[in-house]
Amino acid sequence: MQTKTIPAVLSIAGSDSSGGAGIQADIKTIAAHHLFAETAITALTAQNTTGVRAVQEATPPFVAQQIDAVFEDIPPAAVKIGMVSSAAIIETIAERLRHWNAQNVVVDPVMVATSGARLIDDGAVEALTTQLLPLATVITPNIMEAEALSGISIEFAGDQAAVAQKLVEQFGCAALVKGGHNVNDANDVLAEPGQSEHAAPLITWFRHERVDTTNTHGTGCTLSSAIACGLAEGRPLADAINHAKEYLTGALAAGLDLGHGSGPVDHMWQY
Repeated sequence: MQTKTIPAVLSIAGSDSSGGAGIQADIKTIAAHHLFAETAITALTAQNTTGVRAVQEATPPFVAQQIDAVFEDIPPAAVKIGMVSSAAIIETIAERLRHWNAQNVVVDPVMVATSGARLIDDGAVEALTTQLLPLATVITPNIMEAEALSGISIEFAGDQAAVAQKLVEQFGCAALVKGGHNVNDANDVLAEPGQSEHAAPLITWFRHERVDTTNTHGTGCTLSSAIACGLAEGRPLADAINHAKEYLTGALAAGLDLGHGSGPVDHMWQY
């Protein structure tokens, strides 16, 4: 019997009982890219397409044990981190990633709900910005999250690029500021650290038409996981993002319509 190996991707995130976002979306995305999905669950949620009913956080030591178990046996080629609302869990994740010298770390800094409601408290924000984001290869904030991280308002495409540059300077990692929210049609902008210490960040735009659908539950999780998959495969960052955007556009355009609220995308649209 022939044997084979494939790259593994670790998702550190919360569980979504409705299956459209969080750990479940990440597993589906990673599997759709023919890679091996691993998980460290930070919280259980009771939710569906209409909203979140309850959240039960994991303890920091248990999160650490999950991360250690993964790295000890099947080390991931990339790590995606989703919503983590506790400062203690954020600090634990950062400490274990440093311990294991994790590579290709994609952080989706979930701070603000689509409604505009803030999802994490000041202590968690400080831990996120001082402990976790500096470890990232790339962060993927939406407009509201980018505004919260940078302290700068975004009204036009030029603002979007300027904030992406500011985030690179703040955290030393690449920053993909996602479009939407009335700024442009689903156009994202990537700022990467310059080639030398004092060089300006490199700017790349990813321009895609907006898909006309209200079923967008889990799109941020899906995009960040798809980027991690590209990095795990050895793609350069901009190439990984472009492929991830194409994958997400296809998942949205497939027209899946489930649930009574904002439904999930079709992660397996290619099959």
